[in-house]
Amino acid sequence: MTMPRAISGNELPGKDGVLTVTNLQKRFLLGRAGIFGRGSESYVHAVDDVSFSLGRGEVLALVGESGCGKSTLALTLLGLEKPTRGSIRFEGNEISEYSSAQMKNVRRHMQMIFQDPYESLNPLMSIGEIVMEPLKVHKLGGSRAEQETRVVRALEDAGLKPADRYLKRLPHELSGGQRQRVVIAGALVLEPTLLLADEPVSMLDVSIRAEILNLLAELRDTRGISILFITHDLGTVGALADRVAVMYLGRIVEIGPTMAVLTNPQHPYTKALLSVVPVPNPRLRHKRLILSGETPDPINLPTGCRFHPRCPLAVDACRKTDPPLHPAGAGQEVACILVE
Repeated sequence: MTMPRAISGNELPGKDGVLTVTNLQKRFLLGRAGIFGRGSESYVHAVDDVSFSLGRGEVLALVGESGCGKSTLALTLLGLEKPTRGSIRFEGNEISEYSSAQMKNVRRHMQMIFQDPYESLNPLMSIGEIVMEPLKVHKLGGSRAEQETRVVRALEDAGLKPADRYLKRLPHELSGGQRQRVVIAGALVLEPTLLLADEPVSMLDVSIRAEILNLLAELRDTRGISILFITHDLGTVGALADRVAVMYLGRIVEIGPTMAVLTNPQHPYTKALLSVVPVPNPRLRHKRLILSGETPDPINLPTGCRFHPRCPLAVDACRKTDPPLHPAGAGQEVACILVE
């Protein structure tokens, strides 16, 4: 497996940056309390005050438990969900207030790879038609022959070689790994600068996961594509990501270079996630940190630190103070008053 390139610090990428997110918030209104809905409004805090940057050709892994807001964040970046507030700068342009028509143009350069390849492909269309469809939607590629050339290149760049073997086939004739490669080809055909990969290997057999991870790493190196790699499995990020951002209950609680986070986690939640990652060598195994209780209700958030109801190290101050991210050495930033 390809090991990640070293990226130092969490500084904004500047002129070489692709994506900069600042204080992004996404809340879903549930309704109003009281008789006739005249009481206070009730919200689901899906994404709350999230900030990060993504450089050109960089891979940032966003990890956390199911329901922490990872997928909602990706959908908000893509404009499929409207942000409640905050800033999203893509290629130097503020896109958080873009209209649907403007976002359609943005999606030519920002493509998403969804989790389930079985649901991502139209079973009635051939592989060639599926990969060509984005070109038709965005009216790109010139003549039919030029479009077919781009389709062939995208399929082969996604690892389906020779492409002629797959153009006329239907999705049900392919394996799960091959279907996910078709999904990736459908994104590559538009030649994007950013891929939002939402759990792209979780539905695949273990033997196929390494192939898809290596494919994404190769695309990063050969095409210079930036990737936001969303996963709940910290065991996969070391093979692909330059940096890791750990998300809990709508917020990033730790972010830093991959090797620093994996070998020296600072936040108690990160330590708990890493403690349950399977380790083949029994001499290197650590004691598992099993968190008590359930994840707090995203509608009625706890006061202070959001993690304190489950944190084995929580003190009284944790119930009162909601810590922001602050430097913790080795390029890491951590939202924890105990580390501070």
